[in-house]
Amino acid sequence: MTRLRIASVNVNGIRAAVRNGMHDWLETADVDVLTLQEVRAPRAELEKALPGWTIVDEEATAKGRAGVAIASRTEADAVRIGITAAEHDTAGRWIESDFLVNGRTVTIVSAYVFTGEAETPAKQDPKWAMLDAMTLRLPELSADDALALVTGDLNVGHREFDIKNWKGNVKKAGFLPRERAYFDRFLGAAGTEITGVDGSVGTGLGWIDVGRAHAGEVPGPYTWWSARGKAFDNDSGWRIDYHLASPALAAVASNYSVFRAPSYDTRWSDHAPVIVDYEI
Repeated sequence: MTRLRIASVNVNGIRAAVRNGMHDWLETADVDVLTLQEVRAPRAELEKALPGWTIVDEEATAKGRAGVAIASRTEADAVRIGITAAEHDTAGRWIESDFLVNGRTVTIVSAYVFTGEAETPAKQDPKWAMLDAMTLRLPELSADDALALVTGDLNVGHREFDIKNWKGNVKKAGFLPRERAYFDRFLGAAGTEITGVDGSVGTGLGWIDVGRAHAGEVPGPYTWWSARGKAFDNDSGWRIDYHLASPALAAVASNYSVFRAPSYDTRWSDHAPVIVDYEI
């Protein structure tokens, strides 16, 4: 058996994260694979920020926006980029890497779903398109008892446990019933009819939310806090950063944790790393 420790974090700009202390965390985290979102930098800057790591990435089309990457201690056996249809600019949103571990292929995804904006189709429609694309891609990734993991900032709080102030956000992007219904289907029992929180009906895909499976029916643990007010100090956050695992991989997951900085001024991103061990 090999322990594969995978951490995922929206760095909110890799250069700023390194400047603000990301390496202090990384030096003690003992991570094998690090998935990154909102890299906001070209490959050369990413390699400078993470010396000694093997890196694959997809830059956003717009300079200084989005960007996803996977940094690892060993080279990937295969890399695939992109997920959605060409009518939306989704560059810098989805990258997959396959790693061979003890004779098994483990597929790891770094994903950055659009934030969206309710009542603004130009901003929300690309989010619907990406969630639709995930609906098609997830069953392919988990077929035949495959070991697959989708990590990243998925920008949806699935349940009331996932947002401290959920009552004030039911009409806002990130907690819209239609958004949450996608997660009802992603995480519903495979092949069964699932009625989403918005009343829509679809087929369950059988994926496992490792964070919720570990924490149980409790608030949080949150992974992102607004800069407004004293959200971080009061732990008034959102759990929007995930490890979604295929059933076969979820069965070997352990030691789920969220690295929450000890104080607001010691944070190096507005998101916290999500870390899980997988025994392959």
